[in-house]
Amino acid sequence: MSCITTVTGKHFDPTEPNDGLIDIFDIAHALSLICRANGHFSRFYSVAQHSLACAREAEAREYSDDLVLACLLHDASEAYLSDVTRPVKALLPRYLEAEEKLQNMIWEHFIWRGLTPEEKEKVFEIDDAMLSMEFHTLMPEDIDGRYAELVSDVDFSEKAPADVRDEFIDLIDRYGR
Repeated sequence: MSCITTVTGKHFDPTEPNDGLIDIFDIAHALSLICRANGHFSRFYSVAQHSLACAREAEAREYSDDLVLACLLHDASEAYLSDVTRPVKALLPRYLEAEEKLQNMIWEHFIWRGLTPEEKEKVFEIDDAMLSMEFHTLMPEDIDGRYAELVSDVDFSEKAPADVRDEFIDLIDRYGR
């Protein structure tokens, strides 16, 4: 068995996850320190900031509390597995299996149920539109025009990771059960 040690001192095996060890502070802390786009954006923009933007988009679309949480947590597995770029992730079937298993466990842990295929589709629609907006704003190119589908105002201001972490936890507290 191999595991990682989280910021709260838990020994977590991301390939054989234990639901009892999933911790929102560990997730929020790690995601606030992981840079999107493999560090290639024009400045630091964390996975946690992206996740908050996705959740705020779900709020703006007046989606259910469960969908707001699902959007906030859609990349939470990366707190334990790390972020892998889409082109590389496609080459790693075992990573994809571990990611799906862990991600579903995280959603069930915080939402108390799995997501329906329709709910997952809405989450990933927002995720893709947000990625498009991030490239439009933080890169020297547009990858597509999906950013035009967003109805919320995305906050791309630079924030301290601890502030982003706390904002992430506050949103969990607001929508959690």
